[in-house]
Amino acid sequence: GRPQPATSPARHAARPAVHPIRRRTPSGCAPRHRAATNGSLTWVSTLATATATALRTGGGAAGGAGGARRWLALPVAYLVGGIPFANLAAARTRGVDLRTVGTGTVSGTGLFAVAGFRVLAVAGIVEVAKGAVGPLLAGSDDPTRRALAAAAAVSGHNWSPWLGGAGGRGISPAIGALLVAAPTGAATLVAGLAGGRAVRATAVGSLVADAAVVPVSFRRHGRGGALAAAAVLAPMLAKRLAGNRRPPRRSLATYGWRLLLDRDDRRAPAGSR
Repeated sequence: GRPQPATSPARHAARPAVHPIRRRTPSGCAPRHRAATNGSLTWVSTLATATATALRTGGGAAGGAGGARRWLALPVAYLVGGIPFANLAAARTRGVDLRTVGTGTVSGTGLFAVAGFRVLAVAGIVEVAKGAVGPLLAGSDDPTRRALAAAAAVSGHNWSPWLGGAGGRGISPAIGALLVAAPTGAATLVAGLAGGRAVRATAVGSLVADAAVVPVSFRRHGRGGALAAAAVLAPMLAKRLAGNRRPPRRSLATYGWRLLLDRDDRRAPAGSR
């Protein structure tokens, strides 16, 4: 046969082992953020599964048993809206109860102060998503039922049954509810929140958006959109006036400052930025 060509020993030399590059994360930080992310994703999956199941069993018709089951969207919206994801994230990652931080509001602002942006971003997505559950379950065939479900979600967030009546100001679940019922209204609330934070006047920016959300929703989505916007607006304004505790002095001035600045007077709380 043909003589085999000589091979160079260099070709058979052992190649150096290639090890995958591993990214390093700051010690002690990665597990906490991973735990918060995994926990939040589990909640999202659970809510999505429950919503899909209820929609399949509830049927699309407005009448009969299917329509009756859709009215269960109201208590479900309240209970799901009351799940305090921001407080759960703060407790899981930092061991902090947001009711004991700053003004005691269970909100994204308090979560950011104790846990930072990454935890806030994950929890914020779930806080918005929970507001959409009720309106999705209620369906689009009855605008009144969908609006009531939106109001129930925000009310559950503001007066959470899982926190003994404590809660936030309802902006995140209101955005989620309006993403289903009146997307332009949701964009209005986001714009007010972002603009207010940009100038360090979140309460004022949110109040401006509150004033605009109903007419904007009506113009773009008609009566049903305006009804949903008014439904989420009512518990949001009620919680601003009620606050987290009774005011030391009950006066028109106190409630005026609560409505405008979300506090009892013009002075910022100690330690706030």
